[in-house]
This record gives sequence, C-alpha cells and structure tokens, in this order.
Amino acid sequence: MAQGTLKINTEKLLPIIKKWLYSDKEIFLRELISNACDALSKLKILREQKETTFDDSEMRISVTLDKENKTLTITDTGLGMTADEVEKYIAQLAFSGAEEFLDKYQNEDSVIGHFGLGFYSAYMVSSKVEIETLSYQNGAKPAFWSCDGTTSYTIDEGSREHRGTAITLFIEDEEFLDEARLRTILNRYCAFLPYPIYLNDEHINHKDPLWLKSPSDCTDEEYLEFYRQLHPLEEDPIFWVHLNVDYPFHLKGILYFPKIHQRFDFQKCPIKLFCHRVFVSDNCQDLIPDYLTVLRGAIDSPDIPLNVSRSYLQMNKTVRSLSTHISKKVADRLSAIYRTDKTTFINHFEDVEMILKLGIIQDDKFYDRVKDFLIWKNLDGEWTTLDEYLERHPDKIFYTQETDSPFLQVYKEKNIEVLIAKGPLDAPLMNFLELKLSPAKFQRIDGALDPSILDTAREKSLLDTEGRPESAKIADFVRSSLNIDNLEVEAKSLASDTLPAFIMIDEQSRRMRETLALSTKELPPGFTDKKTFVVNTNSPLIIALTKHSDKELAKDVLTHLYQLAQLSQKELSSKELPQFIERSRKVLEQLLTEK
Repeated sequence: MAQGTLKINTEKLLPIIKKWLYSDKEIFLRELISNACDALSKLKILREQKETTFDDSEMRISVTLDKENKTLTITDTGLGMTADEVEKYIAQLAFSGAEEFLDKYQNEDSVIGHFGLGFYSAYMVSSKVEIETLSYQNGAKPAFWSCDGTTSYTIDEGSREHRGTAITLFIEDEEFLDEARLRTILNRYCAFLPYPIYLNDEHINHKDPLWLKSPSDCTDEEYLEFYRQLHPLEEDPIFWVHLNVDYPFHLKGILYFPKIHQRFDFQKCPIKLFCHRVFVSDNCQDLIPDYLTVLRGAIDSPDIPLNVSRSYLQMNKTVRSLSTHISKKVADRLSAIYRTDKTTFINHFEDVEMILKLGIIQDDKFYDRVKDFLIWKNLDGEWTTLDEYLERHPDKIFYTQETDSPFLQVYKEKNIEVLIAKGPLDAPLMNFLELKLSPAKFQRIDGALDPSILDTAREKSLLDTEGRPESAKIADFVRSSLNIDNLEVEAKSLASDTLPAFIMIDEQSRRMRETLALSTKELPPGFTDKKTFVVNTNSPLIIALTKHSDKELAKDVLTHLYQLAQLSQKELSSKELPQFIERSRKVLEQLLTEK
C-alpha cells in the first residue's frame, strides 16, 4: 500500500482566494480589522497571564487613507510579530495564528479569527501589501514583509518603533479610496468591536453592543435606542427579547417585535448575525425558525458554524439547538407579557398574531408554549382563549370572516358567541387546532346550518296532495327560477325573519381553497366549492315571492337576492357586477311602476 501527500499549486491557489473566497470585496476591511482586534485581544490575555504589562489607553486600531499615494493602512497596538512569526503566520496560507493561540491559552471568547485566510482578502482590492510590525517581546526587532500577490515575497528588518502592526495596502480599486465608503464599511462590520477604531483620526465605534449588558441593567430607552441604531428607518418596536445563554452554547442578542403594516416584507429576515461582535450577515434564515423571521435585532454567538469566509451559516446540530432555544425564549417573553400586562399584549396582538399562528402550524413544541395566550376577539369586542370559549360553548367554535355580514344577525338574536377569524393563516390553523381540541370543531357561521339557528316550531312541514312539504315546494320554485347549474337550494325555517336568504359554502372545501391560496399549489382538477342557496321560509320577502303573480318579476328578485348573497360573502365576480347593477335598476323600476 502506497501513501502520498496532496500537492497544492500555490500559484493557482492565491488567485482563487482573491476572486472566489469572499462574496463582497468590502469584506477585506472587516478581515483586517478583525485580525487587528485579535492582536489586541491576545495582548490582553498575555497581560492577564502576567506575561506583559501595558496601559489600556494604548489599545486602539487606526485606519489611515492616503488618497494621493493610493494607500490604506490598518494599524494596531497589539502584540505584534517577530520576523519568524511573520514567516509562520503570514507566509503560510490557511495557517491560523488564532488557532494556535487558543490551543495554548484556552480562551476562545475573545479571539475572532480561525481559518488563517482573512489577511489575503487584502489582495481583492490591492496590488501590493506591506507589513511593518514589532513584537511585544523584550529585545524583539521590527520586521518588514512585502508581497505583490504572487507567491514571492520579501522579508527584512523593519523600521517600526512601537509595539504592534501596520498593514499598508496599495489600492487598485478606486471605490476603496473614498473615505465615506470606508466609514460605511466600518460602521457596518466593526461598530461593536471592543477596541476603539479610528478612521483618519475620527473615532468610529463609540458604544458596546447592548446585548453584553444584563437584561436587568437595561432600560426601555436603551433598548429603543439600540433598535434605532440597528434599524434606523423603522418605527419603534413593541416588545423585545434579551438573549443571554452560556450553556450548552454561548449566545447573546436582542430580538425585537416590529410593528407590522401593509408594506411589511415577510420574506426578509433582517436579524443581524455577529460572531465575536463582528458583523457576519443580515440573513439568519437558517438560524431563526420561519415563523420568527419577522423579528428584528441582533444575535452574537461564537458557537455558530460559519463557512471559511465567515459570511454564511453552515447547518449543523448547534444551529438547530440555537433555533430551538430562540423559539423558546420568544414564547417565554410573550407569555410573561400576557400574564403581567394583558392590556398591552391585546393592544399589540395584531403585530404578534402572525408569529403565533405560523409557529403553531409549524412547530408542535411552540404550540404547547403559546396555546394559553392565543386569543381571539368576538363580535362584542371581547378577547378570549379557545379554552375559555369552549367552557361557555362546548363542542363548537363559531366564527366569521365578515364582521358586517347580514347573516350575523341570526346568531346575535340567539345570543351565540361568534369569534372573528379573518387572518390569512386561520384556515390551516383551524385544521391543526381541531386535532388538538377534538372533538370540538370550528364552524363558520355560513359554512353549515347549525340547529341552534333553526326554528323547528315554524317549519313549513305541511304536506300537499303529493305528500311533499311546503318547504320543498318553495325550494323547487327558487331552484327553477334561478336555473343555475349545480346550485343546491334548501328552504329552511330560520329563527330570525330578517334574513331572506344566504349562500352556505361547505366548511372543508372553503378551508382547502384558502389553505392552498397561501402556497403555489393549485386546486385539484375539477375542484369547486360546494355551495347551497338557503332561503328562509319565515322571511316575509320569500313568502311574498312564492305568491307573487308576476313570475318574471319574482325570478328577477330572486336572482337579485342570490347576487346580494354573493356580494355579502365577496363571491360576486367583477364580471357579474355590471349585470347585478343592471338588474338592480330593472327590479326597482318594475316595482315603482307597478299599478
């Protein structure tokens, strides 16, 4: 058996790193600043280990732009390097000094870099890079290193007089010779780094991220101020969740519940992802469950697995655990608000409703955590949970989508509590909840004829000579007058006399249509809602129509009633509207000109 070693052509590797490793050229500045931050953090650790001494005021990173000479210099006052260390850490691709340092000092919370490739991102924007560095070690000599992006480099004794490192980029890309552009990049990626950063002597990062503080030490105004810093163009949020976890993984952050409006983009997940306080991405879709992607804010975790360029998440067990924990913390926060400040919770329920309902549909564990504060408003403007409703009305949960439906009067007269359910997720939500609340069922008021709204004492049950009840004759008259294919007609004795007729659409077929409308799935071939036109045998109008001598006028009025019923349920198509208007005119004209 033979063994060998993979041979890597470094002449071809460096151009690949320069062109393909990073998605955006601007990341070079993030990487070099992160390296400078590591140099300072390592020095701080060495001081804690009593291996060196220095004053905290010396800790800083400077970015200096020289437009005339087309250079950009990143300088830190960190631990610096000897010539041997430059050879070891800079001249070897993918050799991480941070990894070696961590192995020695076992302190992973303060050092950013891990892959040993970030330095070479400098060549995405520059033709040559020079390093001037001086190690913190007593008696160390300064070192100078220079490379034009090929596999050849120069190393010599340097001229730096103070501890630290200065990296000078000879910029090719004019975009990065603009001071405003550099300031934007620094504010985007480095605003929360722990050491002061200066751009041409202007201090860039002024505050530590709020997530580092204990929740008990943060005020509401601080939370709002931090939100405005993260999302300056948005309205103030309504609630927030402060994350602070040390076991079984490290996670800090603050998530905000935004106000939801018509222009709200539910497809975006603008939660900002940080690793060791360095901005990584504003797309946390793999870390945040779908139902929480409407949230805003920031998350920082050194345990989040990133790709080599530290730009994207890589899915693994840790990410899934983080996702589960975030979901639990959100549910706990909402539960606490509901218990301690129910008025505020109710006032902002429309802003959290989508989160709760989508989360219930997608996550059984989330349902268990939030079911006690999934609330519904009834027609009287009162809020209730389903458990409270079922205590008052066992077995059936009556609901409506149309709060101005004339059919509601029938239920009001019978003192039947009706919930309002007009959200886009309510159809699939009800399917899910019925499995949990069985045998209780949701029933839309116009989805079935419930016995509670019928008046059996006034039922038209008198039989004619052929043995058919009067109600069947009324149904036949209406059916023949309308002459609409596949339309079922029933004549029923309703408890209220005020409603002449309504369209009953089968509960399950309507739910299927509304559920599929949420996705790209099409209705099954040949699918149609099962519709029944129900006429009220106790309505004076229906009684008058069955006895009217002008059968044509009776037919027009019945057709008008049918289309009014369609209109009340938003089932009248735009194509039918001109006909409806014309028939209205015709019927009114006939009624007013009758002798």
